[in-house]
Amino acid sequence: MGFSLPMWLTLSRIVAIPIIVALFWLEGDEWRYVACAVYAVAAATDWLDGYLARAWAQQSKLGRIFDPIADKLLVSAIILLLVAFGRVAGLSVLAALVILLREVLVSGLREFLAEIRVGLPVSKLAKWKTGIQMTALGFLIVGDAAPTAFLPVMLVGELGLWIAAALTLYTGYDYLATGLKHVDEDDKPAATPEPPSRPDTARRSA
Repeated sequence: MGFSLPMWLTLSRIVAIPIIVALFWLEGDEWRYVACAVYAVAAATDWLDGYLARAWAQQSKLGRIFDPIADKLLVSAIILLLVAFGRVAGLSVLAALVILLREVLVSGLREFLAEIRVGLPVSKLAKWKTGIQMTALGFLIVGDAAPTAFLPVMLVGELGLWIAAALTLYTGYDYLATGLKHVDEDDKPAATPEPPSRPDTARRSA
């Protein structure tokens, strides 16, 4: 089956993960900028693939499957790397943990709702959360390698991470409430159909 350009852009986010992982282990501050550049290009495809798929009428079931998977793999890998390399530490680890747990929660909800053929659309607030989250992770990838004379990069990244975590809690609860409504509907017993009325076979006497 041939893949369209939007589909290749989606898959490129997954391909970018091992490249970024390798760059994290290279010594030298310049590699942080390279890792951030690769990450920025991968994050940009999150918007570009959807835009092109809609503009070119190339939306597909495969794309709808892999698009959220690619996003979650990229974000989860970056967060784990940042914690492992100490660029997210202290209380900020809690913000990172909230984001990771929310990704698991939403994935589980989507899997359940897919079984009963119910979609879980992305809210506008969730899109804002994703944008802030992606930006914050980019700042944290560079971390203290950036000069702080004009912009405290680490502070901006950590602040963005906490804002994203707060929005994550709100949108996660919203998604959970929506999913539980469908759980209640699915658990309701089906109405028992009334037995058909038996035809009156007795003949009346004239």
